[in-house]
Amino acid sequence: MSKYIIEGGHPLFGTVDVQGAKNAVLPIFAACVLTKSDVVIRRVPDLADVVSMENILKNLGVKVKKEGNVRVLSAKDMDSDNIPNELAKELRSSVFLLGSVIGRMKSSQVAYPGGCDIGLRPIDIHIKGLRDLGVVIEERAGYLFCDGSNMRGGEVVLDYPSVGATENVMLAAVLTEGETVVRNAAREPEIVDLQNFLVSLGAWVKGAGTSEIHIRGVKELCGADYNVMPDRICLGTWLLAAASCGGEVALKGGRKAEIYSLLCKLDKSSCHIQEDNGIIIIRATGEPVCSERISTRPYPGFPTDLQAQYCAYASAARGTCVVTENIFENRFRHVPELIKMGADITVRDRVAVIKGAGFLSGAEVTARDLRGGAALVIAGLVARGTTVIDDIRHIDRGYEAMEKTLSNIGAKIERI
Repeated sequence: MSKYIIEGGHPLFGTVDVQGAKNAVLPIFAACVLTKSDVVIRRVPDLADVVSMENILKNLGVKVKKEGNVRVLSAKDMDSDNIPNELAKELRSSVFLLGSVIGRMKSSQVAYPGGCDIGLRPIDIHIKGLRDLGVVIEERAGYLFCDGSNMRGGEVVLDYPSVGATENVMLAAVLTEGETVVRNAAREPEIVDLQNFLVSLGAWVKGAGTSEIHIRGVKELCGADYNVMPDRICLGTWLLAAASCGGEVALKGGRKAEIYSLLCKLDKSSCHIQEDNGIIIIRATGEPVCSERISTRPYPGFPTDLQAQYCAYASAARGTCVVTENIFENRFRHVPELIKMGADITVRDRVAVIKGAGFLSGAEVTARDLRGGAALVIAGLVARGTTVIDDIRHIDRGYEAMEKTLSNIGAKIERI
C-alpha cells in the first residue's frame, strides 16, 4: 500500500495548473449515457474515482476511450441498466447514474453506493425526487429496483439542498416528457457545469446556480465537445498549503468567486491574495495566524470539503479557531491524526476547538478519507521533521498525482 514521506518546513514557490473538477466530471460522465452520440470530455483529471466511474460505464455497455486528460464516450450500444454491488461500493457518485440510467433505459437496478466513510449520507432525498417524477422504486437486498416507464415531468421539492439529489433529478428529467421544476435545489458551481453540459447536448435546462431549476424534456440529445470546470476544492487545498508553508504560488485556471468563503478567512491572516489575468496568486510571508469561526454550509457557504484542510492550517497557525461541521456527522476523522502531530484540538459532537501553537511535528499518520488525507499532507508540509502518511489511496480519489504537483513548487514529498 502506497504512502507519502514528507520532509516539512519548506516554503512553496511556483505555478500550479488547477485540475478539472472531480465533482463536476462524475455527474457529467453519468449524463453521457443519455445520448447515443459520441461525447468528448476535456480536462478530465486522472483520479481513482474517475477510473471507478469509467468501469461502471463500461459495465453498462458504454465505450470509453482515453487520450491523456480527454475522454471520448459512446453510449450508442448501451445494453444494461444494472450497476452491481462490486462496482457501486467503490464510488459514492455511482448514485448519479440512477437518474441518468432511468432516463435512458426507463429502468434501473442499482446497488447502494460506497465511497468515503464520512457519515450516513442517506439517499432518501434522491429516491423521493425520482418518485416525484413517477418512478416506481423498490428497495430489496441492498439494491434499488426502479421502473421509469410512467415517468413524467413534475414539481420536486427537496427537503435539503442536496447536490447529488439535485443532479439526479436533472439527469432523470431531461428526456422525460413535460416540465420539471426542482425547488430548494443545491446551488454549487458543479451543478451549473452539469447544466452547461446538458445544454451543449441539446437539453432544455435553466436556473442552475439558483434554488429553482427548470427542465423541459426533449426527445433526444446530440453529441458535444466539452471542457470540465476547474476544481475549486483543489484550488482551496493549494491555497491553504501555501498559507501554511509560506512562499508565493500562482494558481492557473481557478476561480476566486467559487471559493469566496475561504478567501474571506485567509484575507484576515498573513496572506495576500490577488487575481491577475485569470491567475490567482497567494503570497504568504508572515507567521500564519487564525482566530476565526468556521461553519460548513451548502454553497455559497464554507465547503465541507475544505473543512479538514482548514483544520490543518489552523493547527499550525497561532490563535484559536472554532470549526462547526454541519454537513456530515463523521467528518472529524482527521483530528486524531493531527493530534499525533502535536495539534491541540478538542471535539464535542460537531464542533472542534483548535488552539494553534504555531508549529506541528512530524509523525506517522493514516489518511482515513479523501479530504482528511489532504489535510495530513498540509500538516506534513509545515511540520518540523518527517511525516509518513499511510493509506494514501484515499487521496488519489480526488487529487491527480498530488506529490508531483507539490514537488514542482518546492515541497519535499515522495510516494513509496
